[in-house]
Amino acid sequence: MTTIRPLTTALVLTLALAACSQAGAPAAAPVTTATPAPAAAPVAPAVTEIKIAAGSYQLDPDHSGVLATWSHFGFSHPSAHFRISAGTVVWDAADPGKSSVEVTLPIAQIDTFVPALDTHLKSADFFDAGKFPNATFKSTGVQLAGPNHYTVTGNLTIKDKTHPVTLDVTLNGAGKHAMTGLETLGFSATAEVKRSDFGVAAFAPNVSDEVQLSITGEGSISAPAAAPAAAGK
Repeated sequence: MTTIRPLTTALVLTLALAACSQAGAPAAAPVTTATPAPAAAPVAPAVTEIKIAAGSYQLDPDHSGVLATWSHFGFSHPSAHFRISAGTVVWDAADPGKSSVEVTLPIAQIDTFVPALDTHLKSADFFDAGKFPNATFKSTGVQLAGPNHYTVTGNLTIKDKTHPVTLDVTLNGAGKHAMTGLETLGFSATAEVKRSDFGVAAFAPNVSDEVQLSITGEGSISAPAAAPAAAGK
């Protein structure tokens, strides 16, 4: 017994000293993980504003037209091409809101690439082209909607019915034409119309009432707009 007690006492003292040593030691710093900085958002490239010279641009029938697309019983999306036989864009560079657009589309020249369908669409079931040979669009307003992007409102007349239509227009380019040297502008546009508004509702709704329009146009002026006369002259 006398031999065990000193060993026990020594063991207790050793454990007590170790505990005191740990209690007095500074706490270890917590391990932290650095949060990576968020990636910088991509910077959109600057859009170059297209400048349009003032003047009256006559649309080129060979590079202007309307493509109409619809749903056929939900199975396919046929299309028809309408030429723009005559069209004028009058551009007011000082105040684009005063600009105007007017076009004529000859219904008799409709082209679906299916001769039998062309004949049917020109019949009284649809456009009645013999009685109403042309469709027309005449703008009522032009509003800037973003860089090189415009909203054009106007009246579309098909047969004897006129209804408002809104065009979402993108300006493709403007400047001297590389081949003709003439001041030229070009644009693309989209719109949607309901054919029943214009008395062309046969087979709706199986053949969709809604028709998507995709428009392109290119026109030139033969001479620049005349400069305003000086005051007092």
